[in-house]
Amino acid sequence: MSAMRGDGGHGAGFGGGRHHDFGDEALTRFDSGVVRRLFGYVRPYRRRLAYALLAVACATAVQVGIPLTVRYAVDSAVGHSDFPLHAVLAGFGLLIVLNAGLGYLQESLSAKLAQRVIFDLRRAMFAHLQDVSLSFLDQTQVGRLMARLQSDVNALQEFMENSVSAIGDFFLLLGIIGVLLWMDLPLGLLTLTVLPVLVLVRAAWIPWARPRFQRARAASSSANAALAENINGIRTVQENRREAVNFERYRIKARENLDAQIGSSRASQVMVPAVDILTGIAMGIVVIVGGDKVLSGELGVGVMVAYIFYVQRFFDPIRTLSMQYTTMQSAMAAGHRIFEVLDVPVEIQDKPGAITLKDQPPSVEFRHVSFGYRPGQPVLHDVSLWVAPYQTVALVGPTGSGKTSITALTHRFYDVWDGAVLVGGVDVRDASLDSLGSTISMVLQEPFLFSGTILENIRYGVPGASRDDVVAAAQAVSAHAFIECLPEGYDTLLGQRGRNLSIGQRQLLSFARALLADPKILILDEATANIDSFTERDIQQALKRLLKGRTSLVIAHRLATIRDADLIVVLDQGRIVEQGSHAELLAKGGLYAKLHASSHGSFDDL
Repeated sequence: MSAMRGDGGHGAGFGGGRHHDFGDEALTRFDSGVVRRLFGYVRPYRRRLAYALLAVACATAVQVGIPLTVRYAVDSAVGHSDFPLHAVLAGFGLLIVLNAGLGYLQESLSAKLAQRVIFDLRRAMFAHLQDVSLSFLDQTQVGRLMARLQSDVNALQEFMENSVSAIGDFFLLLGIIGVLLWMDLPLGLLTLTVLPVLVLVRAAWIPWARPRFQRARAASSSANAALAENINGIRTVQENRREAVNFERYRIKARENLDAQIGSSRASQVMVPAVDILTGIAMGIVVIVGGDKVLSGELGVGVMVAYIFYVQRFFDPIRTLSMQYTTMQSAMAAGHRIFEVLDVPVEIQDKPGAITLKDQPPSVEFRHVSFGYRPGQPVLHDVSLWVAPYQTVALVGPTGSGKTSITALTHRFYDVWDGAVLVGGVDVRDASLDSLGSTISMVLQEPFLFSGTILENIRYGVPGASRDDVVAAAQAVSAHAFIECLPEGYDTLLGQRGRNLSIGQRQLLSFARALLADPKILILDEATANIDSFTERDIQQALKRLLKGRTSLVIAHRLATIRDADLIVVLDQGRIVEQGSHAELLAKGGLYAKLHASSHGSFDDL
């Protein structure tokens, strides 16, 4: 993005800068809106969801039935049952097998359903981020976006995988309550007196725990953002020997994250001992009251044993649901943040009935254009410019004068505040983005190469191009020779951003990529600024071939490139102050002449 924000843009150092924070303090409570939108992604898999819920229902019924078989087994052993012991034991064994099989089935179906939904959600986020405007990405930390694509989505996935099981736990709880009351109503009611206590404990716990969950989510996002920023800027860090300073700053953020995560974990675990204490109280009630009833003959031994099993099992779903509440807290915050990204408006998009650029002459026109990256801070002021078809126009001027902004507006990376930008006589806001992209190609100062082979990178903009076409483009820009010297030639795998190649070699590959795309309009944004003198001859030859027969906008530091332009446009503080040929501008003795006099062969200070 730095190349597209060269004029009036804004960056940030480690741990600072103005950024869109997406509201990291999102409320961690149940949000029906988040659930409703999430169900929109579940809807295509309604049948799978039905199968998972059916498996849960069957598994729940089996789990409720297992202690009943224990009751009848005990009663049969003491001679107080109508069912023979071998039949009860056979039923018990069958239920155990069914419980294992149905448990595996429900977990498998739930996990597969969650994976499919999360896959669709990740794909939707990625697709949306491809379309959002650069003005949004300019103000957003990469780490925060990555947190949404990774940790937030993972939190939502965990919630979805557990939510189906949580439904089973809820109905298991109801089933156990029903069986307890059916076997002995007075003892059942007495045992359930612990539930109001549990409700009160939970009511006091929720407002205490919620801010701790909020703090954990915000701290994690902040730490991820700082880490991503530091990794992306590692060359600058090492160049300025800032390792120790940056480590200390990150250590502080990491420590804050650690403390927040410990606090969140403590909050989620505090309910466990509370549930264990209530389990012990309920068990004591069963043993004391139930034991007295057994001795008096009011209660069978089998019922007493079943009661003990049910009470032990009764608090398992309560404990699980309490932990699931913690997961739900994180999931609601994660869902809120994810849908916040998906709700970012796509400002740059096709109008209904957008015009497809095809046979229009490759001209570029700015009509009284004003523009800026931030409200109230214009970068361009009432700029009017005409670039005739097949003309090469060089843009020069001091840093921040608006050169890069002109190229960005031509490709419609941003929309103008006032005025209009026309390509082929068509307002770029009325042209389709696809046809605008096929009409215009850009070569930036810092060429971006993707992980993959050299062949794949050259034909990135034309995926259907043949190998012969790729080789021809590379030969035309003098890149073929060095490619053939590589171990695998055109099939050589490039490292991250092509770092295993020199800057000159990467730039030649970007020239070949632009040439293969065969655009009508070419934009070179300081494409020769970082080229060494040994590579300059190859670059200049490649430029001549690349510019031939095309309309070109060139931001260049090299005097040779500027001198050969058909028209030189001089900008200062967002305004065009001079236009003309190299000779005409020198004769005027204005800003261009001053810059030329101080450049000594290159405009390194522009």
